[in-house]
Amino acid sequence: MAVSAGIGAVVAAGTAAAAGPWQGGQRTAERRFAAARDAGDHGSAGSTGATAAGNGKAATGAAGGRLPSLVPSTLPSAAPVLAPAGASASALPAGTATALAAKLDPLLTADGMGPVRTGAVIDVGSGTVLYDHDDSTATTPASTTKLATATAALGLLGPEKRLTTRVVLDAKGEVVLVGGGDPTLTLGQLATDTAKALKADGRTRIALGYDTSLYSGPSLHPIGHNENLAPVTALMDNEGRLDGSSSGPAQRAWDPAAGAASAFAQLLGKQGITVTGVSHARGGHGGSVDGTTLATHASAPLSDLVERMLTNSDNDLAEALARQVALAGGQPASFAGGAAAIKAALTRYGVALPGASFHDGSGLDHADRVAPVTLARLLALAASPAHPELRSVLTGLPVAGFTGTLAGRFDGSGSAAAGLVHAKTGTLTGTNTIAGTVVTSGGRLLAFSFMTQGGTDPVATESALDALATAVATS
Repeated sequence: MAVSAGIGAVVAAGTAAAAGPWQGGQRTAERRFAAARDAGDHGSAGSTGATAAGNGKAATGAAGGRLPSLVPSTLPSAAPVLAPAGASASALPAGTATALAAKLDPLLTADGMGPVRTGAVIDVGSGTVLYDHDDSTATTPASTTKLATATAALGLLGPEKRLTTRVVLDAKGEVVLVGGGDPTLTLGQLATDTAKALKADGRTRIALGYDTSLYSGPSLHPIGHNENLAPVTALMDNEGRLDGSSSGPAQRAWDPAAGAASAFAQLLGKQGITVTGVSHARGGHGGSVDGTTLATHASAPLSDLVERMLTNSDNDLAEALARQVALAGGQPASFAGGAAAIKAALTRYGVALPGASFHDGSGLDHADRVAPVTLARLLALAASPAHPELRSVLTGLPVAGFTGTLAGRFDGSGSAAAGLVHAKTGTLTGTNTIAGTVVTSGGRLLAFSFMTQGGTDPVATESALDALATAVATS
């Protein structure tokens, strides 16, 4: 049966660009602050941002190199929520590094810290290393790996990139759900739009296929089937979660793609479309299926996805973004391809990578190796005026005592760091890390990273790391 021209009109009307569960990325209070500020400036901030975004110039990396292929051609029109550190920052007060070392050195030997202890603190405005305790020694970073994944993804793809799921009517008359690598996909609107397009073409009875060809294998992380990460596939809905949750550990589908296709078939049935069968399609290549597009669903912008990934330490998003980095970097969309592409992207940004070894995008692999100086430099890079495309690396950091993975930390009575420390944490058996930023009482933005291996009491180790971060915040 020929495909009618009317389907094109339905596609245009039915395309969904979902806001996603993160409600536009920036936290509500930050959005209100930015809106009030811009209104008070009569649009001057927005005009400046538009000019900067449209000048077509490549940004300059930390090593002075130009990165035309890393910096997106368009940047967000909104002014950054966090003001970037300027190169003209005031001189450091005399004795700053000495005073900081006097506070931090004893804390690195506190109860709870493992036998391997490393750390770095950088003054972002000047780039000066204020504290160095074996800061070039690479050890297991755990989830602070996500800072590298976020930087590479934003640099290669740009903050406005969206991950698109498509429904295609192929030449055989089969309807194919084509995975675009969006683990946050929700299927309701996509099913509604697809049903409308099919009915407009006089189709109410179909065979349904699903395509996962955008990614190459393996889908299972070396940790195996795990409640912290679903099998990594280009097609899944709500991260393959089986309990309706949106973050944290959860029971996961063994085959998220098949589960998503079955759920899609049920939703089509509720829209009056009879699905005669569901099968894994074989005609796709690299996430492309020949035919006529019936409907599409776009994820939230990459900047929003990065914020969600960092705030919640979302492993599924991390592995999805690593594969997008692989594709953009000319690598296979696999664990190995993503790891290679992340390292290459950071190298082109001029980030120091002593001893670095990446094996995934989430940090769940114990074989990952990153030095604290690398993590601190990544955070400093994200604050640079030359790289506004990276700003959501900072806005996505959990806030001590308030949000994400730090909501239950730094919240003790009289904590001096609650609300001040913004940081990504990492935890695996025997590994504990923290990397983030603080603004000191003197108004300086500092980036820090502390890592320890071999601790035997996770609670005591977290407390020791929190004490280190607090010391930096109150320096």
